[in-house]
Amino acid sequence: MDERIDLTAPAVRRLWKKALREPTVLQSFAFDEAHQHLYVVQVRRGGAAAGNLCLNKLDLEGNRLGHMYLHGFGHGVSTGVQNAADGTVWIWTEADAEGGYGQGVTRFRFFHGAVRTGADVKIRHSIPGSTNNQPSVCMASGRIAVRYRTGGTPRYRVWDLDAFVARDYGRPLADLPQTGAHPDPAVPFQGYALHGDHIYQLAGTAYDDATNPPAEHGNTYLSCLDIRTGDLVQRQRTEAGHSLDFREPEGLAVRHKPHPRLYIGLASGALGARRFSLYSKP
Repeated sequence: MDERIDLTAPAVRRLWKKALREPTVLQSFAFDEAHQHLYVVQVRRGGAAAGNLCLNKLDLEGNRLGHMYLHGFGHGVSTGVQNAADGTVWIWTEADAEGGYGQGVTRFRFFHGAVRTGADVKIRHSIPGSTNNQPSVCMASGRIAVRYRTGGTPRYRVWDLDAFVARDYGRPLADLPQTGAHPDPAVPFQGYALHGDHIYQLAGTAYDDATNPPAEHGNTYLSCLDIRTGDLVQRQRTEAGHSLDFREPEGLAVRHKPHPRLYIGLASGALGARRFSLYSKP
């Protein structure tokens, strides 16, 4: 599977200034295409240091259908949805928070109103000695990626999803460095998504009158890595949602049907009353 999404394609607004359970920014999101649902992760108010997250379940119009809390899981940098053959929907997130970031990954089922801790789930430490583990799932190719750090340096490792579920971690399909997310390496990384043979990356900051003024439409970049070679194959600045106030890029996800589309998450609104918007590139 080598179909690549063109990052120069115009972005289309999909959702606009939607509210989540918590008044914080979204961190990441993923689609359940089998059931037409959207899952959005955010840090609980006052819970960043402990790695406390809120998982929102929405319909594709952005209407809230439920939520659950994940205590001690991490920062929510990326999220995945797995549609199992038996019809079970599994949500993949980071887990085992230390310093606010998950040191492993896990999967679990969504139950409205539930509160989960690390003791309630089976945490996977698939890369011994690594830190800051964050998953992304591609159901179109049946693969899972984990972004991780070793020696402080971020990398990606990709497996066949069935093998990963079976805890067969010894035969990854790819392992490559995170590179090229932004022309300025000091600009924060804000999310990624696995799609077939490519990893899409997001980097940028919220508007700031001194360093990132709204008049310049932001410093957000999208980029694409080929997992077969590790090469940076495309990088493109995006002005999607430039009229939003605050406008912090947060999270990427891919919808595969009826054709692949890369979705970009953008946070807006005042502190304590954040909203989220989604844009897509075909």
